[in-house]
Amino acid sequence: MRHAHRRATWHVVRRGETLYSIAWRHGRDWRAVARWNGLRPPYRIYPGQRLRVSPPRARAVRRPAARDARRAEVRRHAVRRKTAAKGRGKKASARTRIVWRWPTDGRVLRRFDPEGPGKKGIAIGGRVGQPVRAAADGRVVYSGSGLVGYGKLIIIKHDETWLSAYGHNSRLRVREGQRVRAGQRIADMGRDGKGTALLHFEIRRDGRPVDPLKLLPRR
Repeated sequence: MRHAHRRATWHVVRRGETLYSIAWRHGRDWRAVARWNGLRPPYRIYPGQRLRVSPPRARAVRRPAARDARRAEVRRHAVRRKTAAKGRGKKASARTRIVWRWPTDGRVLRRFDPEGPGKKGIAIGGRVGQPVRAAADGRVVYSGSGLVGYGKLIIIKHDETWLSAYGHNSRLRVREGQRVRAGQRIADMGRDGKGTALLHFEIRRDGRPVDPLKLLPRR
């Protein structure tokens, strides 16, 4: 039986952390964390700063029941019209327009399990020092070792929706703010806490982990 995990409400910024690494730590969409704290580009934060990492409680406003019912009906009609319009237009990809590539060579040692500790991505086995490459074009938004359980970690932002992460490296070859191309070497593979040479690889959409094997090409 799994117990519900109570999410933190606040986070005190530590040296080396970024908005993206904090959102990643708490399993939140970075845009939501920015919005809850009134942060705007370039999203500068400072050690000791207190950030909200859970949505603020909405204040209850009492309205007459009839007015609520009318507003709900108007919203339903608007949603139907919007859905119908989308259906008539070009059908968008259900997954992503990003062309993903494998971040390193090797066998998959551990598969994705969103409920399992340490399994919000996949583990790819290999040898210490082998190249770790960007899975798609993007910008490095975190490069460091401040997230417990990830070792030396790189997080890449690919667009406003998609992020990828590369953990347990022995050497980081890119810095925060740097633009990278798909296939570019960004790190060297290291070992996890058990001493196994591997890369921990994650992909997140709107802050939520998705199975990388459903996005990576078959091999």
